[in-house]
Amino acid sequence: MSKEPVAPPRQRMRADARRNFDRIVAAAGVLIAERGADASLEEVARQAGVGSATLHRHFPSRRALLEAVFKDRVEALCARADDLLSAPDPGEALFAWLRAVGAHAVANRGLGASLMRGGDPTLGGTCHDMVVNAGDALLARARAANAVRPEIAVTHLLKLVSAISLATEQEPDGPAEADRLLAIAIDGVRAH
Repeated sequence: MSKEPVAPPRQRMRADARRNFDRIVAAAGVLIAERGADASLEEVARQAGVGSATLHRHFPSRRALLEAVFKDRVEALCARADDLLSAPDPGEALFAWLRAVGAHAVANRGLGASLMRGGDPTLGGTCHDMVVNAGDALLARARAANAVRPEIAVTHLLKLVSAISLATEQEPDGPAEADRLLAIAIDGVRAH
């Protein structure tokens, strides 16, 4: 079984190639949020301001592009968690991050399911571990500040956010509905 070619690591690219790579990933992210994981590659190239050949040079397959978008989003979530670790209110920091996770999940619009079909099994595991570790650090601070119920685990919170996102991703006002439902769920997580 041969593996699909993947995009080259960004750190080894020339500056112009890195800019094109980043523009393609950003455009794909916007289009996936708007239209789902089956967004047109031609439209991605057009939105990024590059030609189809440039897109395919960086991403030899749709899967390679989807993986790059997913990984980019996960890295952004983890960076957000790192930033929130220094927030003065640990409970509110955790809840702000959960809202960011919710927005991330709603914006994926079928991306996770698309990647699960015959893809690299290590990508999902690696990204999952990154998110769990980021959330664990925030949850530990919130627990120490007695801001959350003590029996709450980060996996509970991530499942809750995921379920809310799945339930709302096809609604016309999905992101707003997901945020409303998450606000209700967060009230149940707070320490009483």
